[in-house]
Amino acid sequence: MKKYLFFDVDATLYNEDKVIPASTLEALDVARRNGHEIAIATGRAPFMIKNLLQELDIHTYVCFNGQYVVYNNEVVFTDGVLNETLTKLVDFAGERNEPVVFLSDDQMVATKGEREEIEVSLGSLKFPYPSIDASYYLNKPVYQSLIFTDEEGEREYRKHFPNVQIIRWHPVACDILPKDGSKARGIQRVQQIAQVPLENIYVFGDGLNDVEMLSYIPNSVAMGNGHPKAKEAAKYVTDHVDQNGIYNALKMLGLI
Repeated sequence: MKKYLFFDVDATLYNEDKVIPASTLEALDVARRNGHEIAIATGRAPFMIKNLLQELDIHTYVCFNGQYVVYNNEVVFTDGVLNETLTKLVDFAGERNEPVVFLSDDQMVATKGEREEIEVSLGSLKFPYPSIDASYYLNKPVYQSLIFTDEEGEREYRKHFPNVQIIRWHPVACDILPKDGSKARGIQRVQQIAQVPLENIYVFGDGLNDVEMLSYIPNSVAMGNGHPKAKEAAKYVTDHVDQNGIYNALKMLGLI
């Protein structure tokens, strides 16, 4: 019976060099030939995975940690942080002399230029510095935002913005998304539309933004290189991404 396999991107499909290991490519190819659907569940924006989608011939994906869902190349769900909240967020960050980055479906825009924390964090994803427009969110739907602060600063944001969810993905950067936003919610949308039983869905991830889906989906796998909380949430833990982690997981689950 056809299974839906949702993969996180960074440190799950991609290794640290943002390359898909050969063993992972082989595993995905065999899984597809076995009749399974390969899908993505990522914190990235759609434009940030365009090449990956083409390379792997993927047509169903969850972006922005669940705020933008595409099923068979059709957008079926979108959500984002309210403009009123974003205005307060920009003001609060400005008072702290910290930048904010807005993410739409096709662009990334920052409130400030020449900030090292933006260069370092986005550079780790192999992306250049965004264009600058502090009022971008007023004219374009923003599905996710980024703040740039240390853990002490993160606590201050949490105190002032209890109506959003804050997920750290880099030592200097966090995602901002709706309070009930998650990859699990995005996958639920696909599940409802495709009418696929929960037991026929498998998820693979490594980070803090994967915890909800690793907890919600019974067939869940955390990467050996994953965050301790991801490993704790998952039913299974596989090997490191560079040590045939995906291949070994799919083999163990009988999917290849």
